[in-house]
Amino acid sequence: MVELTIEDIRRAPKVLLHDHLDGGVRPETVAELADETGYTGLPVADADGLGRWFRAAADSGSLDRYLETFAHTVGVTQTAGALHRVARECAEDLAADGVVYAEVRFAPELHVERGLDLHEVVEAVLAGFVEGQRRAAESGYSIRIGTLLTAMRTAARSRRIAELVVQYRDRGVVGFDIAGREAGYPPTRHLDAFEYLRRENAHFTIHAGEAFGLPSIWEAIQWCGADRLGHGVRIVDDIRIDSEGVAHLGPLAAYVRDRRIPLELCPTSNVMTGAAPSIAEHPIGLLAALRFRVTLNTDNRLMSDTTMSQEMDQVCRAFGWGWEDLRWLTVNAMKSAFIPFDERLALIDEVIKPGYTRLMTDR
Repeated sequence: MVELTIEDIRRAPKVLLHDHLDGGVRPETVAELADETGYTGLPVADADGLGRWFRAAADSGSLDRYLETFAHTVGVTQTAGALHRVARECAEDLAADGVVYAEVRFAPELHVERGLDLHEVVEAVLAGFVEGQRRAAESGYSIRIGTLLTAMRTAARSRRIAELVVQYRDRGVVGFDIAGREAGYPPTRHLDAFEYLRRENAHFTIHAGEAFGLPSIWEAIQWCGADRLGHGVRIVDDIRIDSEGVAHLGPLAAYVRDRRIPLELCPTSNVMTGAAPSIAEHPIGLLAALRFRVTLNTDNRLMSDTTMSQEMDQVCRAFGWGWEDLRWLTVNAMKSAFIPFDERLALIDEVIKPGYTRLMTDR
């Protein structure tokens, strides 16, 4: 097998399902918005220093410490202009990295501290994504952004955020998510929101199986009815490898695989939060070999100092993967997206498969 370089990988069409808007802000944008909005809480003033600080602060092995870094990116995005800018730049940055479809999530309730209401927050972000997609096209890149609205599992606004998902689903919002600290905040605290979404035929994913284990995954699927699992990396706890190297799936792992429930795996982030010991030991290798519905994601590009190309490069080097594996991961993600089936199929048949065919024949 020919070893791929990151320059090769940047040319590949990519699909990203798990990316946080407030976790992917450019360091220079954080610094500039702090000046513009009067935010005084930054630990470092210059962009280069900020980038290093975010990476170091997030790389602690603790999800709680990792989440603390978001106070600053949320702190500088409390105006419509700031939200529009970071959404626009997000679309441009992903497109330049070869992402052809992305679902980017953010929590509207975190951006109302300076007077914006939830509708104004959502509309500013959606408008920013529209402009970012237009600018990317002008630069020769094609990308489609679907927006996920996130409710915080530590708060009590999930039903209201779910209603916003339904209200804006014809304007770019494609689904719902809950995020935040898992331990002590089970997804069943938000059953009202999930029942409402199911009645309204809306899609949702749930952060589960990252910092907390199998019970979180079980509740997300069996009680809440999640379409996908945000991370879900701890499903490996229900897989036993015997002395001969044969994998034996427990009932929950077997159910997740058999039902083709997508796993939104984020290797770099998982290592930084302590959900996996290293990239080489990340469960994505085993889960892919067992043919779970594995997808590859960035989670938070600023905090993890990563891109989709870097995530692909790392797993290729760790597990000896090549173009066929990357194509499989990309098709998995596109199959699992929250847009209509015919639109998913068109991107697979007209963009993703031809893109990988060209790359494989070029070599």
